[in-house]
Amino acid sequence: MENENKSANELIYQLEDRPPFIESFFAAIQHLLAIFVAIITPPLIIAGALKLDHETTGYLISMALMASGVSTFIQCKKVGPIGSGLLCIQGTSFSFISPIIGAGINGGLSAIFGAVIVGSSVEMLVSRILKYARRVVTPTVAGIVVTLIGLSLIKVGVISCGGGFNAMSDGSFASIENLLLSALVIATIIFFNLCKNKYLRMSSIVIGLAVGFVVAILIGRVDFNQISSYGGINFPHPFKYGMSFDPAAIIGLGVVYLITAIEAYGDITANSMISGKEIEGPEFNKRASGGILADGFNSMLAGFFNSFPNSVFAQNNGMIQLTGVASRYVGYFIAAFLVILGIFPAVGLVFSLIPNPVLGGATLLMFGTVAASGIKIIASQEMNRKTILIMAISFSCGLAVEFVPDILKNFNDSVRSLFSSGITTGGIVAILANLIIKSDKK
Repeated sequence: MENENKSANELIYQLEDRPPFIESFFAAIQHLLAIFVAIITPPLIIAGALKLDHETTGYLISMALMASGVSTFIQCKKVGPIGSGLLCIQGTSFSFISPIIGAGINGGLSAIFGAVIVGSSVEMLVSRILKYARRVVTPTVAGIVVTLIGLSLIKVGVISCGGGFNAMSDGSFASIENLLLSALVIATIIFFNLCKNKYLRMSSIVIGLAVGFVVAILIGRVDFNQISSYGGINFPHPFKYGMSFDPAAIIGLGVVYLITAIEAYGDITANSMISGKEIEGPEFNKRASGGILADGFNSMLAGFFNSFPNSVFAQNNGMIQLTGVASRYVGYFIAAFLVILGIFPAVGLVFSLIPNPVLGGATLLMFGTVAASGIKIIASQEMNRKTILIMAISFSCGLAVEFVPDILKNFNDSVRSLFSSGITTGGIVAILANLIIKSDKK
């Protein structure tokens, strides 16, 4: 209780306060700067891997922004049992990129959105049986899966740095120009991330992308003529790309949804603490369950409107501490900004022109951070011999199919499709190994 009071006393505006319009506006802008790149990056990477055209890529970015806005409003407002009622920002999740790309390669966008919608039921179910799910998905299991997600994404980031999948076809992959452009973005991000000015530090990725994009324009790497029109308004078109159901894709995303539910629990706990609210007891349990239910429900909603799974962003917790504003009403401003940005196709179309090396330079660091977060989760637990054994088995199996996909070549198509993702393989092995070996017992 003392910690709760201390957190509350450090806040300028608490959870139920309504800050004046100007202060709400600027607090929302700061949150937006912290999350904008994270929201648009997954659709950019997925579209690049699937070799989608600029119009489709722009539309996916618009829908990602719109879905994030609606999801954020639901989390902050709390609609019935759905939502945490906290200043929780939601956006497209990095965790799903690898299994989504796999689903898209095998079945196209229809298979992706089918898996997004059906797989979301896993997270909604977890929200109802939270105390039991936490016994299965322990911090060790969650840490292993998050680390595997980061490691698998680093491969995607490196491909972007080299020029992307198209560059592999035309022979320009890993050209000196591509590598220098990526290196410039990485160096810019690191420079501003080390600045003492907190606002420059928070905006380091945005600045890095902007510098890389400007340089790319100057050297002729951006062709604005590829876009026929920047005008008009984007309206959500449910099931625009159809919907199909691939069991392997659904299971692959379902595993990540399971881990995302536990991650959301941790983020909601941290948010509650920063906001001066209790982090145990019936009220907190209701808040956490509602937040995780919203995570799953919003992901299902996103799938309906041609977007990817949404999850609670951890970075806004740090923003609450920096601004001293925990008011959930600020979330309404953030939600409105995201929806407005999503409505105008020009936003998505401009970002679809970012060259792969520029995007790769930014994402490589971001994905490395994901892997580091997983290692941090694992390191927070007691490292007894059983924990190490579970890690060894899980990483070996997960990375085996990532490094040497041909290890599965003699299995039938269904088995190959299911276990081709290191995240799925490593995650399933981690859950089973944890249940069998029981790392919590010596």
